[in-house]
Amino acid sequence: MGFNCGIVGLPNVGKSTLFNALTATVAAQAANYPFCTIEPNIGRVAVPDKRMDRLAEIGKSVKIVPTSLEFVDIAGLVRGASKGEGLGNQFLANIREVDAIVHVLRCFEDDDVTHVEGSIDPVRDAETVETELMIADLDSLTKRVPMLQKKAKNNDKIAIADLAVIEPLIAALEAGRPARTAIPKGEDEAVRRLNLLTSKPVLYVCNVEESAAATGNVFSARVADMAKAEGAGHVVISAAIEAEVSQLPEEDRAGFLADLGLEDSGLDRIIRAGYALLGLITYFTVGPKETRAWTIIKGTKAPGAAGVIHGDFERGFIAAETVAYEDYVAFKGEAGARDAGKLKIEGKEYVVRDGDVLLFRFNV
Repeated sequence: MGFNCGIVGLPNVGKSTLFNALTATVAAQAANYPFCTIEPNIGRVAVPDKRMDRLAEIGKSVKIVPTSLEFVDIAGLVRGASKGEGLGNQFLANIREVDAIVHVLRCFEDDDVTHVEGSIDPVRDAETVETELMIADLDSLTKRVPMLQKKAKNNDKIAIADLAVIEPLIAALEAGRPARTAIPKGEDEAVRRLNLLTSKPVLYVCNVEESAAATGNVFSARVADMAKAEGAGHVVISAAIEAEVSQLPEEDRAGFLADLGLEDSGLDRIIRAGYALLGLITYFTVGPKETRAWTIIKGTKAPGAAGVIHGDFERGFIAAETVAYEDYVAFKGEAGARDAGKLKIEGKEYVVRDGDVLLFRFNV
């Protein structure tokens, strides 16, 4: 089960620098001109989780295998992208394929790095990109309506149901609001199938100068206000610092960040925020060979969680032995948790919780 976040924004805001740091590669060329990224670059990154070290210690695991998240570096959008300006059509198609959007906003001034709009205004930039996405969505939906209306007149129940979903989305887009603000109750899956650009959750990433990495600046403060009003997330980072951190040995990173007044890297915060943005949680399997983290959507029941490991686990699911992370640690492992009555046998209706340590019983 793969989950991915598309990194978007105007040209020269630091998207590719951020992607390089995220994946600790130079796969995405960082250059000071628009459209230097033409094909989306894809990288998988480990989701930081300090719980794994403790679990591996208790379980005497030989290795640790973290869960991961995929990031896609998508080339910069420009005003008019919805009409094909720049490389708009290709970029919009790439955004349609991701699960969530990480929107990088330039919140730093630098005369040596050009800005396509001529000045620094992250809220304006966010609105520029959002407007292009809304225009593309509105065009996509309005093209569907005539055929649906024709079928609805003949009492086609599917067409009638589709119109009930689409019409409030169109009304929101025409009013200048993204589709995610108007999803009819209980119709999340139906809207997901429409593959709309503005139905995807958004995380704003404020790329600030190095001196503002710990505190933010006046530009990032405006983005924070915007994000709060939209119910979106936001993270403040300095892509330049993150690029430096990604090249340091693991043991030197904490000290480097501490000298800058940072408790952890901005990249770790982005990864965790992206994970939360997608509504994901982690469960663990622990044994002498490995401690491994597994990604599932919040609300997944035990058989579905088992299926992430292998389809046979889901098809032949019998039960799941479950221990909460806190209990596993407090009672020094599975045996101690069982003796304390903290190990439970759960059936098909059990909803897996974040941090559960699981062992599946199955038969195929």
